[in-house]
Amino acid sequence: MAGSQLSYCGLDCNACEYHAQTGCPGCQAAEGKLFWGECAVAKCCMDMKLEHCGKCAQFPCKTLNEYSYHPEHGDNGKRIADLVELNQAAGGK
Repeated sequence: MAGSQLSYCGLDCNACEYHAQTGCPGCQAAEGKLFWGECAVAKCCMDMKLEHCGKCAQFPCKTLNEYSYHPEHGDNGKRIADLVELNQAAGGK
C-alpha cells in the first residue's frame, strides 16, 4: 500500500471511486465528516486516538465488518485484509 492514503477503516482513498468524484480528502483529513455524513468508523478511531482500525484491540469489530462487507459500498473484506497485512509488516498482530 505504498503511496496510498489510508482511511481509518483501511480503505485506500486513492483507489476509492468517490475520492476523485466528490473531491473527498479522506476521513482523516475531513475528521470523519465526509461528503455523505459522519463516519462511525472514523469517529470511533478518533475517539480512541488510533491511527486506523488495525491498531484497535477489538479489530475487526462489528462496525468495521459492516462497512467492509456492505452490499453496495463494501469491498468484501479487502480493507480488513489490508490492515492485517499492514500490521504484520509493522510487526504487530
